[in-house]
Amino acid sequence: VSHQRTDWISIHGHICQLLLPVLGPQPCFHSEKDRKHGKEELLRRQESLIAVALSTAQGFVWAGKPLEAIPAALQALRFSSRVFGSGSMQLVPIYLLLAEASTGTGRLRQAAKYLSQARWIVLRTPDCSAALQSKLHRGLGLFSIAEGNLDQALYHLANDVYLATAEFGLNSVEVSGGYFHMANIFFRQNKMDAANSLYTEV
Repeated sequence: VSHQRTDWISIHGHICQLLLPVLGPQPCFHSEKDRKHGKEELLRRQESLIAVALSTAQGFVWAGKPLEAIPAALQALRFSSRVFGSGSMQLVPIYLLLAEASTGTGRLRQAAKYLSQARWIVLRTPDCSAALQSKLHRGLGLFSIAEGNLDQALYHLANDVYLATAEFGLNSVEVSGGYFHMANIFFRQNKMDAANSLYTEV
């Protein structure tokens, strides 16, 4: 009952109306033109469902409710795998979101699995954008912080900053997140000069 309530609050209350046309029986088309139109319409509905699930999950993470984010992110993963394929780049942001939510609930082993999946897809994609690689390193950095491995976290966050700078420029807001998390680590290590310098940069 508790699981069902969490699931309903998280995502099913938002996507119930979208599920029936996607999961229900598809109409039978008599012409190739109608079949093509039907496939395009189904794809649009699936993409809409993915967008709602993903934004809902992200909203819960930002609100500090990682447990509620997980069912929504899992729905996004399920339909993204169906639409784009299990090794698609579109799955990487979802895996990173699931890793962040799992870390927030203390499920570090599950978070590690999601990060491993994201990393594997990125490694298999030679033309992966620097922006997505930056997000991966940030996710790995935050996970390392949760594990208490601060040196490893600094390594990943430095890569995050480097890749975000390469993609967006030195003074872009996208770079500030990596600096901020690095500053927090230096603050915890009582390295106040480094921490203050990075906070100023942010």
